[in-house]
Amino acid sequence: MSTYCIIPARIGSTRLQDKPLRLISAKPLILHVLDHAKKIQGIDGVYIATDNAKIAGCVKEAGGEAIMTPSELASGTDRVACSARLIGCSSNDIIINIQGDQPFFDPDYARLLIEILEQNKNVSISTLACPIDFNEAKNPNRVKVILDKYNNALYFSRSVIPYVRDSNPSDLKYLRHIGVYGYRNDFLQTFTSLDKSFLEDMEKLEQLRALENGYKIGVGIVEQAPIDIDTEEDLLAANKDYKKFILS
Repeated sequence: MSTYCIIPARIGSTRLQDKPLRLISAKPLILHVLDHAKKIQGIDGVYIATDNAKIAGCVKEAGGEAIMTPSELASGTDRVACSARLIGCSSNDIIINIQGDQPFFDPDYARLLIEILEQNKNVSISTLACPIDFNEAKNPNRVKVILDKYNNALYFSRSVIPYVRDSNPSDLKYLRHIGVYGYRNDFLQTFTSLDKSFLEDMEKLEQLRALENGYKIGVGIVEQAPIDIDTEEDLLAANKDYKKFILS
């Protein structure tokens, strides 16, 4: 069994043009993601999955490995699954999917994704969450998750969950879902072949497809979410503070 990190990256972004190639401390954002992914303990290979020649060229020029995938693929998960096939991954290989706009993703977080799959054969997907307060939980752009007592996901929602009936909702710590994933390759290929589900379509949350089809999602709890770069303001902040995220 091998473990690979595959990072989907697309050039199109409505809020930040050419996002993967924008600079943080004179280095393209996607190369920061690549550098952090290479620090994951026990990783056997890191690949950037893209449909854009500029991104692929940038990665290859820096000594990384890029995989060209079809432009018509519907999601980053489809791009990761396609890349796993092109690499020739075996059915029991573990695939870690880190987002291409998380330049300072903690390698230890990725290690937790791997450990969840290694330790629980009944789990089909691993992912992460972190505590947030009620004010942040009210934001529909912050996806929330609730868990069973074994730290498997019961549901993901853009709404505030759980609903607090008889006490002050501000007293509760909610869990924000962090959109990174671990899969065994055989399940990854199965997942991307499933039809879009009803709840997935309602909430616009792809992971609900797995729950609706009866698969388990194991959730690791971490202290805080990684920084996402979505806007010019995010990029400015990353350039200002990047030194605190440099890995030794």
